[in-house]
Amino acid sequence: QVRLVESGGGSVQPGGSLRLSCAVSETIFSISAAGWYRQAPEKERELVATVRTSGDTNYADSVKGRFTVSRDNAKNTVFLTMDNLKPEDSAVYYCHLHSPFSNQYWGQGTQVTVSA
Repeated sequence: QVRLVESGGGSVQPGGSLRLSCAVSETIFSISAAGWYRQAPEKERELVATVRTSGDTNYADSVKGRFTVSRDNAKNTVFLTMDNLKPEDSAVYYCHLHSPFSNQYWGQGTQVTVSA
C-alpha cells in the first residue's frame, strides 16, 4: 500500500518561510504527478501546487511567486518551499499523488500556522 508521510509543518510569523516534505513509500512516485493541497477551518480543500513527472508545475494564483513545488525522484519525495508566508496561508497541508492508473493517494496532513 502506498503511504505518504509529510513533515516540516509548524508555526511561523508573517513573512517567514517553511519547507514541507512528503516521502512516498513506493516507486510509483516516479511515474505519478505529485503535489500539495490545503484545507483551512470551515473551508474546502484546495489545490496549492502540483509537479508532473516532466517537471512542469502548476500553482494556485494565491501562492504564485511565493511557493515552489519540486520533486526528487531518487528519494521518492516531493517538497513545498513556502516563502513570504501570510496568515491566510494557515491550514492543514496535504500531500497528494495521482498515478497514471488514476489512483489517488493522500498524506495525513501537516499543520501550518502563520501568525504574529
